[in-house]
Amino acid sequence: MEYEAVIGLEVHAELLTDSKIFCSCASKFGGAPNTHCCPGCLAMPGTLPILNKHAVELGIKAALALNCEILPYSRFDRKNYFYPDLPKAYQISQNDFPLAVNGYINIETEQGIKKIGIKRAHLEEDAGKLIHSEHGDYSLVDFNRSGAPLIEIVSEPDLNTPREAWLYLTKLKSILEYTEVSDCKMQEGSLRCDANVSIRAKGSEKLGTKTELKNMNSFRAIERALEYEIERQKRVLEKGEEVIQETRRWDDARGITITMRTKEEAADYRYFPDPDLPPIVIEKDFIEEVRSKIPELSHERKERYIREFGLPEYDAGVLTDSKKLSDFFEECVNKYPDAKKVSNWIMVELLAILNAEGKEIEDISLTPDNLVKMLNMIDKGTISGKIAKTVFREMLDTGKDPSKIVEEKGLVQLSDEDELEKIVDIVLNENQQSVDDYKNGKDRAFGFLVGQVMKATRGKANPKIVNKLLREKIDG
Repeated sequence: MEYEAVIGLEVHAELLTDSKIFCSCASKFGGAPNTHCCPGCLAMPGTLPILNKHAVELGIKAALALNCEILPYSRFDRKNYFYPDLPKAYQISQNDFPLAVNGYINIETEQGIKKIGIKRAHLEEDAGKLIHSEHGDYSLVDFNRSGAPLIEIVSEPDLNTPREAWLYLTKLKSILEYTEVSDCKMQEGSLRCDANVSIRAKGSEKLGTKTELKNMNSFRAIERALEYEIERQKRVLEKGEEVIQETRRWDDARGITITMRTKEEAADYRYFPDPDLPPIVIEKDFIEEVRSKIPELSHERKERYIREFGLPEYDAGVLTDSKKLSDFFEECVNKYPDAKKVSNWIMVELLAILNAEGKEIEDISLTPDNLVKMLNMIDKGTISGKIAKTVFREMLDTGKDPSKIVEEKGLVQLSDEDELEKIVDIVLNENQQSVDDYKNGKDRAFGFLVGQVMKATRGKANPKIVNKLLREKIDG
């Protein structure tokens, strides 16, 4: 039997507020354990929550960018469960009346544009963090994250492949970054994703029994976990057994999913309205005020880069995948007219280094000003393109001005024709066979001669002048 996967994703993104959602404690990442918390975070008797208006604003901003309908009335509920990092023994969330509903994201698949529905987006608080002992006999609790503001974005089960899930998450992350709703740093826990997946006979409308996948710390891990779980469920059905509704965790090292617990239903959480928080009533004027603050999104920037800078669609897509990379590119082209040349250096040199070293653009010392200075030095003939790669790497590591790097390392390009002519004469005298080969139509021999001149000058010779002198000497 042919099977089809049905996938829905639940994404939690931490909102970029200075303080937590129901108290004034700092919500920033890091800090010594239990230093960003107060009696409210710790659920001390007599404390009351006070809603952070900026968290609501950021939630609305995200929902609008996701094409959602903002509900004029929403409400906070208590979601009851017992876990060591939840001191109240309940989480303040939204169940029956979320902030927003009925949105969508368009993803670009190999088959064309596919619309992925967003069922709901709601606000809630985060829990603390358990730190398990290496000895396995106890755990510690850090409440710094407890009460951090989250938006949970729940997709419709419109995804059918792990690749589509990856595309959806990449697009969603881009929207949250461009709107500056969240920094989306998975390594810091500010973007987390759970996946619901089931399989059914291809062409059937009836949904199969779903499992929920947790403990996935990268988009690649999510893709791998879905691939494994889909195959696992197929094997279960092909043996004539039934898939059990449960929560499974992803073991990245072993590449398998493992049973955690049978899946809770909403009734198990005993939701009820939080009596300490009034409903959120959102006026249309406030929604429009927030809408006016939504910046140009990635797909809009991509279209503008193609239209205004004449960049190929692929280049524009890569540059706008990340807001920080796109902002870096924009700052460069505001100071340097050749957008394609800037794009080439970013896409070929910069991204190759970042990908190889597992870094983001904010992790390096290279600035747009220094990249532009280096490009101007190439244009003026001060350095060659080959030397520029050495300068580029040094700038990336140290943040130094390119002119200082060139001066300190003695990398100024040799452009004196009289001096280069002497070197060219020596190379021609020592490589008569290559000269004859070139005269007999072997073009590669000319490249060899250029290489010998460059070797003799340690890469400092101006390639244009070298080419001109060689042709004059051989042809003329």
